[in-house]
Amino acid sequence: MMRPEIGFRRNIYLDWLDATAAFCTETDDPQELRARLDPIIAEHVTHPENRRMAIDILLNIWLKPNECHQPLRDEAIGLFAHSSAPANRVWLHYGLTMLRYDFFRVTSAILGQMSRYADEITLAEIKKRVFAELGQLGAADKATERVIFSLRNWGLLAEGSRLSVYRPLRDELTAQQSGIELWLLHAALTAQQAEELPFADLVRLPELFPFRFTLSVDDLRRSRYFEVHRQGLGWDMVRLAG
Repeated sequence: MMRPEIGFRRNIYLDWLDATAAFCTETDDPQELRARLDPIIAEHVTHPENRRMAIDILLNIWLKPNECHQPLRDEAIGLFAHSSAPANRVWLHYGLTMLRYDFFRVTSAILGQMSRYADEITLAEIKKRVFAELGQLGAADKATERVIFSLRNWGLLAEGSRLSVYRPLRDELTAQQSGIELWLLHAALTAQQAEELPFADLVRLPELFPFRFTLSVDDLRRSRYFEVHRQGLGWDMVRLAG
């Protein structure tokens, strides 16, 4: 695995993401977005440099994705604008964050893997797995804590039975529309950089642990995002449409 850059260096609150996405439906001007976000972030972050770093992350997620992810970002803007359900919006925030910050995706995948065998996970266990998978990246220790804080704030991790113990909320979030489910699978397969995956593996990717999918393989066949073909042993293989 290519070792990802950290990038995700601040706690990110859900209401910050909601505000950023809402502002991005109105303007793509980064200076205007920074000016509008600054007083919102200042309610939690007093230091100007820390505030700037938080706004950088928010704009990287919702305004400035990697160039190849721009179509996914543009569609997320449209889905956000037409969705009033808060749970739907978490799917979009999460997908764009996975695309922009691979450290976030890998850490979330580690949480998803661990949650298959344990209801509660300690912070020390999470950090140990992150270091084992990625090596001793600079600032990885604190960045792992930032990811954990953010997932808790977004309603995807719950407090465990004691301090520094967390309970991943598996299959907790449902979407109110199939388009958001398809969008997140598109984002997840793009972030994976895999040529193709079996349908059963795609909907059960460990990093998607908080989300409950109701899609069938036929839904993916009808989608413009994907190509599906049958392989030996009856596997339905899914790849991104060309």
